[in-house]
Amino acid sequence: MNRKKKINQTLKSKIKKMNAKLQNSSKPKYVSKADRVTVAEKAAEIDLAASTASSTESDSAANTSADSGLK
Repeated sequence: MNRKKKINQTLKSKIKKMNAKLQNSSKPKYVSKADRVTVAEKAAEIDLAASTASSTESDSAANTSADSGLK
């Protein structure tokens, strides 16, 4: 009886572990501190590039409107 019980116990535990792996977790994936720093730096570069691009567009728009007023 003990042998059957032990076999069933190990099979049940394996099934339980497999089912646990299949469940989707609502918990966000862990990101290391170093990875968070690199992601923040990339985001800052993108924001900086976007802000300089928008400021150059607004400068060029202001220059064209000033030029059209001079003609």
